[in-house]
Amino acid sequence: MSDPTETNGTAGSAEAAGPAEPAGGGGRRHVRVVLVDDHRMFRTGVQAEIGQTEQTGVEVVGEAADVDQAVTVITATRPEVVLLDVHLPGGGGVEVLRRCAALTADAERPVRFLALSVSDAAEDVIGVIRGGARGYVTKTITGSDLVDSIFRVQEGDAVFSPRLAGFVLDAFASTDAPPVDEDLDRLTQREREVLRLIARGYAYKEIAKQLFISVKTVESHVSAVLRKLQLSNRHELTRWATARRLV
Repeated sequence: MSDPTETNGTAGSAEAAGPAEPAGGGGRRHVRVVLVDDHRMFRTGVQAEIGQTEQTGVEVVGEAADVDQAVTVITATRPEVVLLDVHLPGGGGVEVLRRCAALTADAERPVRFLALSVSDAAEDVIGVIRGGARGYVTKTITGSDLVDSIFRVQEGDAVFSPRLAGFVLDAFASTDAPPVDEDLDRLTQREREVLRLIARGYAYKEIAKQLFISVKTVESHVSAVLRKLQLSNRHELTRWATARRLV
């Protein structure tokens, strides 16, 4: 789709269309999905991987690249499941969840959210789950596992990888609020992503490929992180991140 806010011709108005029927009859499972991610190439890849409806049962009815577009498309199409990136222009995935809270809470036709992100950071996982998402998987997931996760979320299950599930269990089992890290709070979400990858030993080119950004943009983010944290080089940055268990 050239326009990220575009919906396909069969989706129409959700209010007029009513609940989706199984594709092909015979009780075959079917789910209507909206893709929300600010990287067009990634959306195209996911569409190609899971959007062959006859084979997967997944019908991609819309796409969006930022918070405003996401809210518009989700409201117009009323999908069963939204694949939601955590870091989006306009306030991030948490803001999409906040603005779509009424749709999530709809008892008859709930819109359910599955976070799909490059980030595996505890604060990102916990943030979107507190915001109302039903699950969280990373972008290393296979196409078949993603399809399975989508259907599980449609059915009301909560879906996490084992490591990410541990973050959620720990967070909700604790009665103490996590301490505020003022240094970390100075960084944007994208700067935090770059920080973690640098601390894990990734080269600039690898980070650029992982985050779908240019090497020059990676360099700019690293410079901003070093400046904000008053560090001199990537080795000090790695020690800083390791001390805070961000790696």
